Amino acid sequence: MDENRHLSSSPDGIADLESMILRDRNHPSVIMWSMANEEPLQGTDVGARIVTTLNQFARALDPTRPTTTAMNDGWGGAFSLAHDVQGCNYRIEGYDKYHAEHPEHPLVGSETSSAVSTRGIYANDPVQGYLSAYDVNSPDWGCQAEEAWRAIADRPFMAGTFVWTGFDYRGEPQPYEWPCINSAFGIMDTCGFPKDNYYYYQAWWTDEIVLHLLPHWNWPGREGEPIEVWCHSNCDSVELLLNGHSLGSQDMPRNGHLEWTVPYQPGTLEARGMKDGQTVTTTVETAGPAAQIQLQPDRGQISTGGCDVAVVTVSVHDADGRLMPIADDQISFQCEGGTILGVGNGDPSSHEPDKATNRRAFSGLCQVIVQSGRETGEITLTADAPGLLGARVVIEAV
Repeated sequence: MDENRHLSSSPDGIADLESMILRDRNHPSVIMWSMANEEPLQGTDVGARIVTTLNQFARALDPTRPTTTAMNDGWGGAFSLAHDVQGCNYRIEGYDKYHAEHPEHPLVGSETSSAVSTRGIYANDPVQGYLSAYDVNSPDWGCQAEEAWRAIADRPFMAGTFVWTGFDYRGEPQPYEWPCINSAFGIMDTCGFPKDNYYYYQAWWTDEIVLHLLPHWNWPGREGEPIEVWCHSNCDSVELLLNGHSLGSQDMPRNGHLEWTVPYQPGTLEARGMKDGQTVTTTVETAGPAAQIQLQPDRGQISTGGCDVAVVTVSVHDADGRLMPIADDQISFQCEGGTILGVGNGDPSSHEPDKATNRRAFSGLCQVIVQSGRETGEITLTADAPGLLGARVVIEAV
């Protein structure tokens, strides 16, 4: 859904809309045009006249796709009467009422959810500015991920949804403010590392078998205390085991998740899922002390000339190669044959510079972006931290 930035039927406003449509109308991934988003004029006659004008220009440039406007208020009047599809921002309690009053008017979730979470954190921490990665938090105007998706999936008259947001981004921290520096709405953090809700969406939006357990299983000092264990999956049923002992099997509710309360004991947490008679498994293991760094570039070759980058995932592991999910080691980087363009870790409270040659791991991970130089050849990235075995990776610039 391509969205027009400024609600205006002035020559400049129409020119902006024209530029967007001419740029993207040959892209098959674009399925509709949005005229505006949450505009104060959305419930007024003036706004309706502006949108009507914009729609006329949109249809002249592309009569093959419907138009919409992302509305968080004023449903049923003004904007609603001017476009092809009713765009619904939040307000899931209004879906049924609108459909009953306008049964022939298509609806889409033009912006939904705004669930907030922090990757790798499993309790709200206002002091640190972190939010639990369980799907339990949302602002009063939003919904938890599962609540928002079920409201769409359970209603055949809803075309689908666009979730706010795919990634965390700088600004709009919710519910905590400064010194937090970015939002927590993302399905992924600012580095693109998946949060746990990522696997909820993957389970119900894809055909591949998904079986994901949370949280991690490193809780020193909490032996015997109850830990909430969730499973995101599209399997028919899932059995949970701790160190080989079954904790029970449950049927997976469609568009839902499963929960167990498990007294913490170090070792191996295992899920066994059944899907169409097939058994799939996944495990979460207690990791030992941080011992080594691993580097994983997103690709082994990049183009030379300074116009291409490799995104390198940096992870901290124990001596047996298991990810250490609570590691926060300070890692230093050196690059030969290329340039370190930036670093990050997805921590919404980190004030470390992004233009640097070092970064602290957050929940076991951080990231380096390596830029090619003008010459072809090898780009070598090394990573070191006190007390850890370092790592080295070679990327080819071609």
